Amino acid sequence: MIDESVSRPDITLTLDSRGVILEAVGSKGLADEDLRPWQGLNLKETVESVAGSRVANAIEQSRQQGESALIQLVQKLPSGREAPIEYTMISLGKKAGFVAIGRNLQVVADLHSRLAEAHQARERDYWKLREIETCYRALLDASQEAVALVRAETLRVVEANVVATKALKLVPGAQFLPDLPQQDKKALSALLDVVRGQGRAPGIALHLANGAQWRLRASWIASDAGAFFFFQMTELAGAQAPSAKAGAFPLEEIVERFPDAFALVDREGVIKRANFAFLDLAQVGVEMAALGQPLKRWLSHPGADASVVLGIVARHGSVRRMPSRFEGDFGVGVDVEISAVGERREQAEYVGLLFHEVSALDAAASAPEASIAAPALALPDASLEQILKTSVAAIERKSIAQAMEQSRGNRTLAAKYLGLSRQSLHAKLRKYSLVFKG
Repeated sequence: MIDESVSRPDITLTLDSRGVILEAVGSKGLADEDLRPWQGLNLKETVESVAGSRVANAIEQSRQQGESALIQLVQKLPSGREAPIEYTMISLGKKAGFVAIGRNLQVVADLHSRLAEAHQARERDYWKLREIETCYRALLDASQEAVALVRAETLRVVEANVVATKALKLVPGAQFLPDLPQQDKKALSALLDVVRGQGRAPGIALHLANGAQWRLRASWIASDAGAFFFFQMTELAGAQAPSAKAGAFPLEEIVERFPDAFALVDREGVIKRANFAFLDLAQVGVEMAALGQPLKRWLSHPGADASVVLGIVARHGSVRRMPSRFEGDFGVGVDVEISAVGERREQAEYVGLLFHEVSALDAAASAPEASIAAPALALPDASLEQILKTSVAAIERKSIAQAMEQSRGNRTLAAKYLGLSRQSLHAKLRKYSLVFKG
């Protein structure tokens, strides 16, 4: 069935043999247009001047050949507005005149315009997706870890970065590490069961056929395309297979599974290694989000921040059970006790930090002793005088920090709390490198 709105003409003109309009009838779409002023005008007078010659040629062609002629014009309507009209000129005989059937092309023009806009939007979306994909690939390839996206059902690789491809032969479509020893396959299966249930799991060590050991961590990704494992793998430097080194201890696995948070930082406080408990405490999903970040991002409590801890380790070699507060990325903070030590006693390049979360019950039980023994530091080979000076300085620093925090940076009020003059407080703030915004 033909749609009448499509088959019915928008304008029907009856013309004499010279092209003068005898009658003009408009459709419902032009009901607001009164076409009667056209009567008595030549058709070429109702169009743009440049199109007048084309109207004359179409009329002459139809008169001479007796065939219909097709012409597209910009029609000037009596109201003053313009509309693109396609006319079909039908001759009624050499002396009888013509009938011009016009169809409004505005709908077609609007459709073309919308189609062009949709095409442009699609092009922009395409290049935007290409840009995102390029950044995503660049990020993966820049990682020093081997990273792979593996389909959960089949354990076949979907995506892998350069490190994973070169070092582990993980290419799209390949099975994930099919040549693992049976014991490691069982460990991997157990790990994946935990990931399916909890979303992620502590890492394990896998032993490859060439004797190398790789630490594997896994996360769960659910999407419309299905479920995937996101694997991050780091080669254990200097590791050997158990058969190659008798009595080798699984230190890496123990650190990863340790219930307290552990982080390894350089002397600038930049994180180089973090276990699962640290990631959980910092409220970050994967280790890549923590590596290369400054420890002060999470440990910035006045008087017991990252710089203070590292400073004590640099001077004395270690810290034992120093109270502080750890702030996660989602704004959830917990009280912790920090123990830290460098890889050597003097001029340590790296510092290992252990964060023990202190519950409210533990804090209440140890409250009387905490006020006295809060700065309990391990000071190997130090004299009693040095221990006393360090303890007094730590207590004084903490008291000043607490007073400044309670007074919201108001030095006059903090000095009053502490029983000091404002000048003395200012000197001690500089001495302990404490900065507060008033």
